[in-house]
Amino acid sequence: MTYSVAVSGASGYAGGEILRLLANHPDIEIRTVTAHSNAGQKLSEHQPHLRSLAHLTLQDTTPETLAGHDIVFLALPHGQSGQYTDALGDVPLVIDAGADHRLTSQSAWDAFYGGAFHEPWTYGVPELLVAGAKQREQLRGATRIAAPGCNASTVSLSLAPGVAAGVIDASDIVTVLAVGPSGAGKSLKTHLLGSEILGSANPYAVGGSHRHIPEIRQALAATSGAEPDGIRISFTPVIVPMARGILATSTAPIAPGVTDAEIRAAWESAYGGETFVQLLPEGSLPRTADVLGANTALLGLAIDRAANRVVVVAAVDNLVKGTAGAAIQSMNIALGLAETTALSINGVAP
Repeated sequence: MTYSVAVSGASGYAGGEILRLLANHPDIEIRTVTAHSNAGQKLSEHQPHLRSLAHLTLQDTTPETLAGHDIVFLALPHGQSGQYTDALGDVPLVIDAGADHRLTSQSAWDAFYGGAFHEPWTYGVPELLVAGAKQREQLRGATRIAAPGCNASTVSLSLAPGVAAGVIDASDIVTVLAVGPSGAGKSLKTHLLGSEILGSANPYAVGGSHRHIPEIRQALAATSGAEPDGIRISFTPVIVPMARGILATSTAPIAPGVTDAEIRAAWESAYGGETFVQLLPEGSLPRTADVLGANTALLGLAIDRAANRVVVVAAVDNLVKGTAGAAIQSMNIALGLAETTALSINGVAP
């Protein structure tokens, strides 16, 4: 069966990456691409690297344009998806790459986003441990999927095995992330200009204000069965001069009486059978260059006994495993297709 697809926000980074991956999917026909201010222009004017889709023209993003497809991807700024999802009840599968349907707590939404709160959808991180199972079980047959925040899924996947196994203390998590500016979208912003970021590392959303914090707390609470209030995290992102990528270094205290072998076993057990989340051999640490263009999260695990903390270093491509790849992987599961279809574990080098 071939599924017809519409992609909104197709002139942006996330929308473009969704299209790049879907273009090689044997079960997908990309029928419609939409945008807002760029409507009426050729897709190739904004995504010149998508040569196989150069015939497409961007249409207005309206419920009427998006309706009538088997699958709709929404790659819109936060707070804009809800106005469309409410009107797409007849579309069999809708996947939102924005934040509008990620959070289960209205108070968390109000505190970090504001605006209208929309019902939470099935969370699109298949490998995430949830109450002793994997989130992919919830994705089978799902009709509404919330793709994750790139930083949020990176940190959650980094620490979920330790939280689930009880080998770390989730009330004292510290994570520092080096992130590429593509995660902030394609809109012109002074602090993201090349002249501002080249040769510089720039922290932002410091002091507990980053919007992905409640998403991480929600995910790790689901992993442990605890309340989100029991998950405490100091989260500091830093923009660095690379177009793509996240390198997240996350630490947490070691639980009393836990051995080094038990710590590593928690991560090996969680991800030993996974294709797209891989724990590197002891002593090895990942680089963002190793996952460029791939739907792969690479994890390096270290045990700092002097500080009594576990250290997890994770590398992902924020536009693939962090966003578009996670969305398409979740789509494959929901449709009963092979989970790896159109997704690669191999990065691009140099």
